[in-house]
Amino acid sequence: MLPLTLDTTGLEVKAKFFRGFSDPSRLKIMESLRETPRTVSEIVEITGLSQPNVSNHLGCLRGCGLVRAKKRGRYVSYRLSDDRVADLLALAESLLADVARGVYQCTRYA
Repeated sequence: MLPLTLDTTGLEVKAKFFRGFSDPSRLKIMESLRETPRTVSEIVEITGLSQPNVSNHLGCLRGCGLVRAKKRGRYVSYRLSDDRVADLLALAESLLADVARGVYQCTRYA
């Protein structure tokens, strides 16, 4: 019997997808958008990140399809692109509640 092989293309895309969640600044931004759309200045106020930092990460999140932008008058509001992004953040919180000790003590993820 031949060993099963994993679809490396699919795995690479999954790894790339999760890199969007791997940066603390991007996570702060996505968390700030879980409940309602917000402008850059609102995100800056909530997250404590600088405006250029927020704008840079929003560009990344938009490019990856995790966040959408909508122009409203002279302002642009940002929101999560799909309710499942918020669901994934909530699922991560739930799972983390059960495995937090191991994650905290893990020395392999620097």
